[in-house]
Amino acid sequence: MAEETNHNDAGEIAPSTVEKQAPSVSEEHSPSTDSDQATDIPSANAPDPSSANPDVNPNAAGEKPTAEAQLSEKSSQTAVEQPTVSAKDKADDKSAQAADKPAAKKAAAKAKGDEPAAKAAKKEKAPAVEDKPFAEFIQQHYLPALKKALENQEIQDLDLTFEKQKIPVRGYEQEPECWQVIGRWQGGWRQFNVIFIQENIQGQRAFTYAENKGRPSTIEPFLIDERKVTLDLMVFGVVQRLNAQKWLVRN
Repeated sequence: MAEETNHNDAGEIAPSTVEKQAPSVSEEHSPSTDSDQATDIPSANAPDPSSANPDVNPNAAGEKPTAEAQLSEKSSQTAVEQPTVSAKDKADDKSAQAADKPAAKKAAAKAKGDEPAAKAAKKEKAPAVEDKPFAEFIQQHYLPALKKALENQEIQDLDLTFEKQKIPVRGYEQEPECWQVIGRWQGGWRQFNVIFIQENIQGQRAFTYAENKGRPSTIEPFLIDERKVTLDLMVFGVVQRLNAQKWLVRN
């Protein structure tokens, strides 16, 4: 059997594997052209396309997710990140909204000017009778109240009038006429005058009395200690003065 000849023994230099393979690999993957063209030879710094993440690396070898898949993934992530709301929190939120409804309705009604119910409930306070015009007060309120009070004192034939005349006292003849409430009974044998120096029940007032159809001898102030005169005080003042004169039946 013939022995195999060794290249080294024969004095020949064996071709290296690289030299045999390099031309073919180079010619296969590097086309002979002067223009720039892409090659499928992997770069030393480029990652393996099969191991790259297709979601973030455009050079990945795997199938890239569609737009719908990406949207679905984002929605699921958002849903996971959102905190869950307990039933108690929902109930508290509903209670707060229910509590705010009356205030909101009231504010809306106020903005529209729809508050007639509250204003209608507050009726305007009627003015006091003492604030009415002087003559109206005397005729419509004072005369009826005074007559009723004196009749309760068993004065039967009382005649009450409201007249403007001179003060019926000697020495006042030169004074101007003024309004007076004049009361007469027992056929005129007894008489009193409530004199208003001014046409105002809060102004100066005076009182006179006379018997036997004579003229009053004196004039005296009437209710001068009262800061504000009312209808009741004016009635009470006459009754008190006549009672002090012992002109009432109960005396």
